Amino acid sequence: MKKALILAAALGLTVGGAFAQDKGKGKGAAGDAKAGKEVFEGNCGVCHDTGTEARVGPGLKGVTKKATLVTKKAPTDANLLELLNGGSGSMPAFADLMNAKEKADVIAFVKTL
Repeated sequence: MKKALILAAALGLTVGGAFAQDKGKGKGAAGDAKAGKEVFEGNCGVCHDTGTEARVGPGLKGVTKKATLVTKKAPTDANLLELLNGGSGSMPAFADLMNAKEKADVIAFVKTL
């Protein structure tokens, strides 16, 4: 019985940790990366390359694997959304230019780069 309780507790921590990770770095994002690619191309691709080439803004390949974003914050879904909503430097704010689903889709797409 004691072994079963320990095993159940360990499993609970492992599963809970996986869900917590999803909220952080964004594995298993709520958005649809395929739809996000289309939204990206229509809104973000003018200034951002999906590779490493800098345009008006930086290339976004691997941006979610870096330690921090341009805002000096970790590349979590929440911080990416904050950046999308508020803009940064020459990047305009997209708070009123994209709906919540489009933003989630773009974040899911950017995480595939």
